[in-house]
Amino acid sequence: MKLISKIYFRLMGWKAIGSLPADVKKCVFVAAPHTSNHDFTLARAACYILNVKINFLIKKEWMVYPLGLFFEAIGAVPVERKKTSNMVDRLIDIFKKSDELAILISPEGTRRTTKKWKTGFYYTALGAKVPFVLTYLDYKEKTACIGPVIYPTGDFVKDMEQVKEFYKDITPKFPLNYSLEIT
Repeated sequence: MKLISKIYFRLMGWKAIGSLPADVKKCVFVAAPHTSNHDFTLARAACYILNVKINFLIKKEWMVYPLGLFFEAIGAVPVERKKTSNMVDRLIDIFKKSDELAILISPEGTRRTTKKWKTGFYYTALGAKVPFVLTYLDYKEKTACIGPVIYPTGDFVKDMEQVKEFYKDITPKFPLNYSLEIT
């Protein structure tokens, strides 16, 4: 998959930069902005290129045969969005049972226009006592990036200032669908 991903990036004119520090065995990857279906293929390819093993959340409806076999093989974790379960608690439990785990979460929760981010990525990292890693796809620069590792302090407002600062100049595929409103 790494070779296929490199070819894909070369054909599309993209580059992948950054890395995950070797000592980070568990983390939440923050995937933003998320405004296009292309985001998934680019992000997944970037992780193969940068040697990062990730899992990602996906609507349960996508996990039907035979497509579900493919998604499971590349790290999908099905989510039942209509169920009133607490996803943060479920993810914290998954982290506690794992020796190594990186879960990619889009805080926007959808490709459509959103007024503000969902904060589950933050509370999952805080509750699981793992860092979150800021990542992006910048369509203007054609760059996929694994950025800084942030250990949540519990001071949500202060921690989110770092997040906003990091993402403020990133260009999504569809800028009108993107909001950096977190709090």
